[in-house]
Amino acid sequence: MSITRLNHAVLYVRDVARSRDFYENVLGFRTLIFLPGQAAFFQASGSTNDHDLGLFQIGSGAAPSPAGRTSVGLYHLAWEVDTLAELDRLRTVLLEAGALVGASDHVLTKSLYAQDPDGLEFEVCWVVPAALITEADRERAASDLRPRPLDLEAEAARYGAETKGGIGVSIPAFPAAVAE
Repeated sequence: MSITRLNHAVLYVRDVARSRDFYENVLGFRTLIFLPGQAAFFQASGSTNDHDLGLFQIGSGAAPSPAGRTSVGLYHLAWEVDTLAELDRLRTVLLEAGALVGASDHVLTKSLYAQDPDGLEFEVCWVVPAALITEADRERAASDLRPRPLDLEAEAARYGAETKGGIGVSIPAFPAAVAE
């Protein structure tokens, strides 16, 4: 037996109502359970999970997470979209919400980075379908991990704005493992 995928994430937040508003109205999650002042559980629109995200309120006095800055810890979660058109739509929504903090072309994924109301970073990405990945793409992805600027218009011209991405589409394994 082995692990097959990430089922859900659970986060501590300062204000569960404020976070609920963000995850519903900015990212389009559906609230399944909401306990004011305590917790909320959400499902992504295309998901069949009993929940994809859980939030537990710990109060306004909570310190910011130092993870990635001064200590080890989770850097971010990545939410997947099915088309580049949806990624572009979310770029606009995240910009309007003041949440967008970056965008990168990782060759095999096209990614936006944003922060929720508590400053917790997340990624929204489109995964290039396996059938469209070239050998040169695989080599570039495996040999150079530096982020590249994301040009969504150029990617839509290359792949098609409505081309279904990695949801349910297998991604081929990288070539031989990168030496440590």
